Amino acid sequence: MVYTVTFNPAIDYVVRLQDFQPGITNRSDSEEVYFGGKGINVSTILHELGIETTALGFIAGFTGDAIESGLKQSGMQTDFIRLSNGLTRINVKIKTKRETEINAQGPKISAGDIDKLFQKLERLQSGDTLVLAGSVPNSLPGDIYETILQRLQGKGIRFVVDATKDLLVNVLKYKPFLIKPNIHELSEIFGQPLTTQQEIEKAAKDLQEKGAVNVLVSLGKDGALLVDEFSNVHQMEALGGKPVNTVGAGDSMVAGFIAGAEKGYDYALKLGSAAGGATACSPGLAKKDQILALLN
Repeated sequence: MVYTVTFNPAIDYVVRLQDFQPGITNRSDSEEVYFGGKGINVSTILHELGIETTALGFIAGFTGDAIESGLKQSGMQTDFIRLSNGLTRINVKIKTKRETEINAQGPKISAGDIDKLFQKLERLQSGDTLVLAGSVPNSLPGDIYETILQRLQGKGIRFVVDATKDLLVNVLKYKPFLIKPNIHELSEIFGQPLTTQQEIEKAAKDLQEKGAVNVLVSLGKDGALLVDEFSNVHQMEALGGKPVNTVGAGDSMVAGFIAGAEKGYDYALKLGSAAGGATACSPGLAKKDQILALLN
């Protein structure tokens, strides 16, 4: 079973219009609603690919109800913790000549709520996979990723971490099975632009030396590069043509890699690239037939 944790889920409210003028009433051409959060995105793609998965995290209010019921209607398993106060956030995405995003803070998570999450995570068994993805709300301790991996260390659980800077670097000592920085995040970790393949490979191998088993770097229009646990370097060009939506593409790549890993890392990179490319060319997260079409 693959478990994902989304600390701060969101309803993404996408508004499309020809032009956006601040200070006046703007009228949209169309609207779309998506249930978001990096862990939820990973679970959604895994579900599309037929991989058993459960989405964990925190929800609150009627917006949390909408996310939970919407995911269940699509056939997904969820085991969210319901917060007593606040609302699961709504993020507004304004799509026009220039894209504008307004991301809300989300509800506060108490120490008691964190304990409930730990109780759920303690049920994970050897052979399970745990995906930790995304930022951490201000109401949570900054070392929450480390705490989770520390508590579950030695239980035979496969860890996947998709996070930025210290959130990622500080968990390397727990030897996560997979980390997936994008090229900008990788450059940020090393404090300088990484532009050549040699520089990217060296940075990935440095993270591997610090503990990561597999390092998958998404390169946007340049595809992806993987340094696997045997220090083999795999490359894949970007798939799917001109992107129309990059939200969730990296999460889709993570899900595809997890789904394909048992067939070898070369196949995992291909399936991950196909999933990421299919989402990038879709208004929302990709469907199975779109992913398999690119894979073929």
